[in-house]
Amino acid sequence: MQTKVLSAKMYVHGEWVSQTETFDVFDPQNNEVIARVPKASAAYVTDVIDRAAEAFHSISSWPVHERINVLNRAADYIESHRERYAYTIAREGSKTITEARGEVSRAVQTIRISAEEARRIKGETINFDQKEGSENRTGYYFRFPIGVIAAITPFNDPLNLVAHKVGPALAAGNPVIVKPASVTPLSALLMAEALHQAGVPRGFLAVVTGSGSELGDALVKHPEVKMVSFTGGTNAGDRIAQSAGRKKLSMELGSNSPVIVMNDADLHDAVKSTVSGAFAAAGQNCIGVQRVYIQEESFQEFASLFAERTQELQVGDKQSEWTDVGPLINEQEAVRVEEWVQEAVNAGARILAGGRRNGAFYDPTVLTDVPVDCRIYKEEIFGPVVILDRVETLQEAVSRSNDVDYGLHAGIFTSNIDQAFYAVHHLHVGGVMVNDSSDYRIDEMPFGGTKDSGLGREGVPSSIQEMTEPRVVCFKLTQPWSL
Repeated sequence: MQTKVLSAKMYVHGEWVSQTETFDVFDPQNNEVIARVPKASAAYVTDVIDRAAEAFHSISSWPVHERINVLNRAADYIESHRERYAYTIAREGSKTITEARGEVSRAVQTIRISAEEARRIKGETINFDQKEGSENRTGYYFRFPIGVIAAITPFNDPLNLVAHKVGPALAAGNPVIVKPASVTPLSALLMAEALHQAGVPRGFLAVVTGSGSELGDALVKHPEVKMVSFTGGTNAGDRIAQSAGRKKLSMELGSNSPVIVMNDADLHDAVKSTVSGAFAAAGQNCIGVQRVYIQEESFQEFASLFAERTQELQVGDKQSEWTDVGPLINEQEAVRVEEWVQEAVNAGARILAGGRRNGAFYDPTVLTDVPVDCRIYKEEIFGPVVILDRVETLQEAVSRSNDVDYGLHAGIFTSNIDQAFYAVHHLHVGGVMVNDSSDYRIDEMPFGGTKDSGLGREGVPSSIQEMTEPRVVCFKLTQPWSL
């Protein structure tokens, strides 16, 4: 039976709008067309930004209690329609239905955290009398919204990563314009549906769909866009930084996450955690495990357990409750992963599990003896492949963990607190997970990386800090005794 193709609309200035041109959205599992979505032009996006700026400047104040209510109502709406949201995530992207349900739950939590943090946007009093001659001054600072936020989101978490930009932006009182990944725009439009139903003010939210190469400059160069929040690849991040000019940038750009397993670790726990961390979302996860450094004495047992557990994973239909690993986002990506693995094998790497492609599906793959100059060792694979490697000491493991251009998350398994703290203080990353894989995050914590992994920090409170600015107020009092 032929799939019914959805005719979707964009959300702009409180209305659902069409465009003359459209593009198709495919299910990567079978390449079926599941939706036709409007294709916006650069000129149209410029007009959307102008209208968002006008809306922002026309509202003298959007009270905090109203922001809280809008966000909480949106979270309630998503929660009450969770199965439709999960089905959409799984249909347009790579996640299994089980993973998609988990993402819906996280998105609800992200929006609720945003509502809570809206009430915590506070300033402090300032002791001006710390400066000689300022004994008759008193004051404080408060934080205010900066204006229009441009949010550019990727395909791998098509709902929750939108929530991570929209939630804090609205909590801070800013309009936000979302440009979702062209392969997964439907989840972002569902987020707009929830916020529309919740009563978001006209002009304070837009979701525009189209090609990033066509819309990117219009979004990031516009003088009314005061901040660009981007999650995606390093090359695209570099282009945005060059185009944006003098404005705030928040960028989460990817990784090549290491995990260290010491001899004193609980190997069964380490295997369970790292297998999950490596192959969730078909490995298309910026904090997913890519390299595992195992101390020599434990290597053979760990590698055997890891390969065995990997081979137990079920690859197949995303909508099945029994599936562990779905397809990559398209066949082109699966071919790329296949080529990188073959390049490593040609250079001397050994395959312990997996290594087979079927269309957009690539079996969870475990490699060892990978030469350090292979692309799959140095770059972000963004696919279901993990490298196991031997090390003699913790110092060697940390040094090799740092020997890439990325630094988002890392993990270490050990029962020795001294070893844990050595890793915490010497790994050049944005987050160290002790007795857990790199693939651990809660939506409230600061999230971001070092080196080529990005600029700034996400996580709701951190994002709100970036999306507001301090304004200092100082009173010079005419009567000294009034203090």
